[in-house]
Amino acid sequence: MTGATAGTETEGTFCLVLHSHLPWLPHHGRWPVGEEWLYQAWAHSYVPVVDLLRRFADEGRHDVLTLGVTPVLAAQLDDPYTLRAFHDWLGDWTLRAQHAAGLWRGNDLLSDLAAAEHRAAHHVLAEAETHWRHGFSPVLRSLVDSGVVELLGGPAAHPFQPLLDPAVRSFALRTGLTDTALRIGHRPEGIWAPECGYAPGMEHGYADAGVTRFLVDGPSLRGDTATARTVGSSDVVCFGRDLDVTYRVWSPKAGYPGHDAYRDFHTWDHEVGLKPSRVTGKHIAPPDKAPYDPALAADALRLHVKDFVETVVRRLRSLRERDGRPGLVVAAYDTELFGHWWHEGPQWLEAVLRALPEAGVRVTTLRGALDAGHLGGPVELPASSWGSGKDWRVWDGEQVADLVETNAALQRRLLRLGHPGGARDAVADQAVTEAMLALSSDWAFMVTKDSAADYARRRAHDHVERFDRLAAALHDGRTGDATALAGTYRGTDRPFGHLDARDLLTRASPRR
Repeated sequence: MTGATAGTETEGTFCLVLHSHLPWLPHHGRWPVGEEWLYQAWAHSYVPVVDLLRRFADEGRHDVLTLGVTPVLAAQLDDPYTLRAFHDWLGDWTLRAQHAAGLWRGNDLLSDLAAAEHRAAHHVLAEAETHWRHGFSPVLRSLVDSGVVELLGGPAAHPFQPLLDPAVRSFALRTGLTDTALRIGHRPEGIWAPECGYAPGMEHGYADAGVTRFLVDGPSLRGDTATARTVGSSDVVCFGRDLDVTYRVWSPKAGYPGHDAYRDFHTWDHEVGLKPSRVTGKHIAPPDKAPYDPALAADALRLHVKDFVETVVRRLRSLRERDGRPGLVVAAYDTELFGHWWHEGPQWLEAVLRALPEAGVRVTTLRGALDAGHLGGPVELPASSWGSGKDWRVWDGEQVADLVETNAALQRRLLRLGHPGGARDAVADQAVTEAMLALSSDWAFMVTKDSAADYARRRAHDHVERFDRLAAALHDGRTGDATALAGTYRGTDRPFGHLDARDLLTRASPRR
């Protein structure tokens, strides 16, 4: 059984795509940016989303949504260090909830919130000790094997691909796809291109890597996202986000999570480390915000489920009227929106995925949409992304010109590093790993958006510096120093144990 009731006439097809990603965070700071970011997203987004997908799987539902998981996120959720540290974090969450129960005694709403936090912490702790005890990969594999999701992969450390040297771009993609295959047992046919970044001609690299489909933002298709399209002269297919629908939930300016009744993400009770308030109003100062009231939030949630379903149905009906055939709507979001940023998001997500089939909408995956015939003719895509302006400005604009120059020079040095050939070289492997982490798209994004920009610049600088130290030791023939450095860096930065520098460097200049 797919998302829609078998054999019923449908209004059209709806695909939900979730993009799960965080940059490499273990051992690189804790608060306010660092591991805390990972553990919050893990507890409040990844576990609840997996919970709802397991419920669908238990009901025999297939092709419920398309789930992108970046290799660098999967590596963190499988890492023995983060598994232990997450367990400690969950214990701390439990203690914070207990402390809040005492501190908030006498306020019925806040007392109830403290109790709900305690229950949530215990639930996630139980999940961590059972389903997640060996990491994310066994959990994800069960969802893929059951057919409840279609899995999307991506390049190794989430680089902005249009700004990469073609050899580095190809290597990052191959490494990422191989990583997912090793963890899950399936090599993804589709990818979420980081930041939906595209440059003309990239489809040929996708075809060479075995990628058959990827995501772009709606304006790349001039807003006509009603079918998937083959790209250029290739057989690779692109799907575009329908922004008229997607932006009902979340846009640069508005969306459901900003409703007055929902739990406020930004307002903390710092004594207990919990969020006690509802949004209340856009211009209300944090001390003046009202306590969170789950009954009010539930009322808003029902309205927003209804609004979204009606929006999808209207859109599909307008496409049928225009084209004379059933249309396609693709809505795509960061997974971290649901639960981490938007407390009520997982509840909304499950309710929508149940309500859409009842409204006559086929709910399926990108693969399912192709099976249903939603494929149009070829298209020439422009250079694009899903960032501000739908171009590359977030990742190559004036604010990050220094990072762009640094990354270009780093790639030149990387391709000159060379490899002696023969067996794997642990030092070269670590040097390439540091380069991959330095090239993450997250650092430029955080700088451009002024979101922990100092942290982002430091992280980019540190990985470049580590690469250069390893490269200098290799160049100077200081084998002992190089080996010792690589061993130290592996203790904090080894997301991809299979990464083999030979796959990149033996195609470049040999080491001298």
